[in-house]
Amino acid sequence: MEKKFARITLDKDFQISRVDKRIYGSFIEHLGRAVYGGIYQPGHPSADEEGFRQDVLDLVREIGVPIVRYPGGNFVSNFYWEDSVGPVADRPRRLELAWRSTEPNLVGVNEFASWSKKAGSDVMMAVNLGTRGIEAACNLLEYCNHPSGTKYSDWRVSHGVEQPHNIKVWCLGNEMDGPWQTGHKTAQEYGRLADETAKAMKQIDPSIELVVCGSSNTKMPTYPQWEATVLEETYDNVDFISLHSYYGNPLNDTANYLASADDMDQFIRTIISTCDFVKAKKRSKKDMMLSFDEWNVWFHANAADNDTMTNRPWSVAPHLLEDHYDFEDALMVGLMLITLLKHSDRVRMACLAQLVNVIAPIMTEENGPAWKQTIFYPYLHASKYGRGIALNPALRSSKHDTKEFTDVDDVVTVAVWDDEKDEVTIFAVNRDLEEDIPLEADLRTFEGYRVLEHIVLENDDMLAVNTAEHQAVLPKAVTDRDQLVDGILTSRLGKATGTSSPLVSDFSFKMKQHKRHLSAWLRCLFYVRF
Repeated sequence: MEKKFARITLDKDFQISRVDKRIYGSFIEHLGRAVYGGIYQPGHPSADEEGFRQDVLDLVREIGVPIVRYPGGNFVSNFYWEDSVGPVADRPRRLELAWRSTEPNLVGVNEFASWSKKAGSDVMMAVNLGTRGIEAACNLLEYCNHPSGTKYSDWRVSHGVEQPHNIKVWCLGNEMDGPWQTGHKTAQEYGRLADETAKAMKQIDPSIELVVCGSSNTKMPTYPQWEATVLEETYDNVDFISLHSYYGNPLNDTANYLASADDMDQFIRTIISTCDFVKAKKRSKKDMMLSFDEWNVWFHANAADNDTMTNRPWSVAPHLLEDHYDFEDALMVGLMLITLLKHSDRVRMACLAQLVNVIAPIMTEENGPAWKQTIFYPYLHASKYGRGIALNPALRSSKHDTKEFTDVDDVVTVAVWDDEKDEVTIFAVNRDLEEDIPLEADLRTFEGYRVLEHIVLENDDMLAVNTAEHQAVLPKAVTDRDQLVDGILTSRLGKATGTSSPLVSDFSFKMKQHKRHLSAWLRCLFYVRF
């Protein structure tokens, strides 16, 4: 049997890109309890004067979420933004077609902009290109960004919002390739509409950045021709193309589940290639950037969701997409974050979908606290320690096969050099379910650095979950696993483990573990800080 190993060489010159902080963005859709009962709950003991839960705000600020996509998602394709502004008592209740709920419009454009400021986040606003089009998108942009003196800017002022919101990132619809989408279109139909909308919106505010819809997932029959067709129409007038991907383990095959991070990597590579093909075809000098504006683990609550929407439709803020994540899921989220960082030269924005209650790292109790799911911690640590310049650690690792994947690296890793703080963090995950793996890292270009911290997230139970009453999966600092001698770091990655280690004037090692089947499975995420 092959001896398990992982060796990396980390050099200051092995640079991928400076990480755009917006890669740690998130998403709040008018779906389930994300808004009502999530960020907004008047009467809750923690609610502020606007009805926003301060316990939720505290956790969002703890993560440091830089940008939040809003208001959808599928919701946006039948969204009449005019219904969400003005006096609350005058706002209509509407049937919400995407999730078969009733939207009371108690929280709208202005309220969400206010919440975002309190959270320290920017807004990524989506416009409705399903049931509406150019005119409505331009009117919303005028309402949000124009100072005053026009119909919609003055309307905003009359609603008590004197200063414009200055929203700089706008999504041109959502998943328009999907037959489930209200107003679903062909690639040609959508590409033409998106291009004309983009041109009009940039006439109003040339400073904005626009995201055009890519494929909803890699299983769509039109993928990746959809991207090629849409980009041929829109390439000159948009700045990003979106990617969406969710992963799950409904078959209870942990090894295969964790290997699916390689599918995400290939997805990104395919879209980059498609973008560059269109660039060449158009003789363009512009590189199209990627916005991975929906990504997460999503599968736990599917049966319950289908039952609710089929048998109990049209309620307000029903319990939908409330996946309760285990240790295994935290590992997967850590792997996906590493994948995003490995492609940070082209993936400049990303949104963990979603932020509160709906497939989310933060959960709330109606009359109780907000609390942290297992996936909260890899998201927190990546956002906290993944700021700076992403480095490509030249990696040699032992490998294994799974049901759907071959030559799967046992260890997945990336590093980020915070050149302002003079710290380096190594993020790594051991995907082997049976063995600890020794890690050797050549760090000689970081001469004089010392280990600051080694944080791990680990658990013997792959199925371990957190609750409001008990946090079974928590990060911890360890001090006995690492040696740094003459620029060579030696460490140990526990089986099925994730870790993060920072270098340079500080060292942080973080590990995460997931809970699904066996305690012998992959269960650490590794962060090392120097």
